[in-house]
Amino acid sequence: MALGMATVAYELRFDAGRISLDLLATTHPEERLDSTEVLCAWIVGSGLVPDGTDLTHADPSWLVGFRELRGRIGQLVRGAPGQGPGHGYDLALAHVNDVARAAPPAPRAVRDEGGSLVRELDGPPGCAALLGAIARDAVGLLTDPVARAAIRECEGDNCPIVYLDTSRGRRRRWCSSEVCGNRERVARHRRRAALSRT
Repeated sequence: MALGMATVAYELRFDAGRISLDLLATTHPEERLDSTEVLCAWIVGSGLVPDGTDLTHADPSWLVGFRELRGRIGQLVRGAPGQGPGHGYDLALAHVNDVARAAPPAPRAVRDEGGSLVRELDGPPGCAALLGAIARDAVGLLTDPVARAAIRECEGDNCPIVYLDTSRGRRRRWCSSEVCGNRERVARHRRRAALSRT
């Protein structure tokens, strides 16, 4: 895992189909963003910043900002606009819209050792810029009727992960075929085996 951490790779997932949904996945099965080191690994792994970007200036306030945005996005993705202010939907929407105003980190193209052009940031990114990029993704997701209609919640037991179903026929059932899908197939096999023994 990036930054020399002892974090197991499966703890950070990037398979929800959108960066804002990948951020939601950092709560399952337990809090994943429990240190600035893990948060920085998530920032790099999500593609918000290129590998090698200096994030040593990240501090615990970044955790607060990322967790708060994650909670607000979760309210919006799982809620319905007609719920009204009593359910917090409008407050969550106002927060995401406010965060989305921040300019995202400025990229630039530079040559690597082999002469190929690679993406680099113009300077160390600030927390507000990174949060702004995620909030803009959430705004795009929530305002695109096709994308919004493709939002699904995993059918796996006790799995709250939300993902974008881009499969042919829109029949994807699990956040991950390798994780929840495999668990379901194993459980189904065990049920059949138990029935055949009786």
